[in-house]
Amino acid sequence: MIWAAVLIASLGTYIEKLAGFILPARLIESAGLRRLTSLLPVALLAALVAVQTFASGQALVIDARVAGLAAAIIALVARAPFIVVVLVAAITAALLRAGGWST
Repeated sequence: MIWAAVLIASLGTYIEKLAGFILPARLIESAGLRRLTSLLPVALLAALVAVQTFASGQALVIDARVAGLAAAIIALVARAPFIVVVLVAAITAALLRAGGWST
């Protein structure tokens, strides 16, 4: 299943790059397409974070990763620098796992 997603994403990326050469410039420079392409990386990153946080194989899990993500969100809301956000998330998850909450 994951290989299918990788292949579909690869094909989509190739088609998107090919479209840049084939489509007329006026279509590529439209405001709607610019908005869409600016949101795609954000959506893909959010999906990656969700899968890595809540999935273990084919199962949905709630463990220390969720608490780490919550701590990272709090640090982001507090406008902490990126490295601090990463450290807060990692330390939170590590402390909870050391305390015995792995799954």
